[in-house]
Amino acid sequence: MRGREGSIPAVSASTDLSELPSVFTPVVPLREAGDALARAVALAPEHGAGTLAWVRSAARMEAAVVLEPELPLAAARPALFVAVSALADALGAFGPPEIPMQIAWPARLLVNTGEVGGARLAWPEGCAEDAVPDWIVVGVEARLAFPHGWEPGHGVHQTALAEEGWDTEHASARELTAAWARHLMANLAEWQRGGPTGGFTRLAERYLARLQMDQAAGRHGLDPATGDLVTEREGVRRRTVLREALA
Repeated sequence: MRGREGSIPAVSASTDLSELPSVFTPVVPLREAGDALARAVALAPEHGAGTLAWVRSAARMEAAVVLEPELPLAAARPALFVAVSALADALGAFGPPEIPMQIAWPARLLVNTGEVGGARLAWPEGCAEDAVPDWIVVGVEARLAFPHGWEPGHGVHQTALAEEGWDTEHASARELTAAWARHLMANLAEWQRGGPTGGFTRLAERYLARLQMDQAAGRHGLDPATGDLVTEREGVRRRTVLREALA
């Protein structure tokens, strides 16, 4: 993650994010209906790497960070996997240790088989696959609690952290945002330190350990050049394209 000189977004005591790595510049939090990814995308061209937008809410955690990759767009997209893995790490630090967490391709997070949130990715419109983008934005969200009036059965494949044993007063949007940012920074640093192969291998191992896969799918891995999911069974190789999944 590289910084950028110049003006930075307004920061006030109301950002209230504790113990963030110094590379992050949090902006004043959005209200309940805010879109952190859209806010970070709007700020990215002027404010650059480390800009962190987040939503203050009792019902959901949502945050997004601007990154300035040194890789072409195709090879930078696996930042999405770093983001969703960091989200799982952050949630796991606050929740019951026995509750299983999985990732549904490409970046939806499942808790106890129910979808609770996930990660998103944005990049400059028109950026070529082989060009280094000026910025990319990774964003995450997690449902802390269902809204008032929610009835069981409305979302049979959905869940909320409060339903799965999380203490959402302790694991608040503020605390989870700060925890996610710390895990994101550590995982990005590991990716960069390991170089183009070793760092990506560790990124892929962490992601694939949680990826929900049918055992009959055979061996699977990630293409470091594109982030595509590659599976192989009985000599037949199949590629699931990350770019198309995000479209």
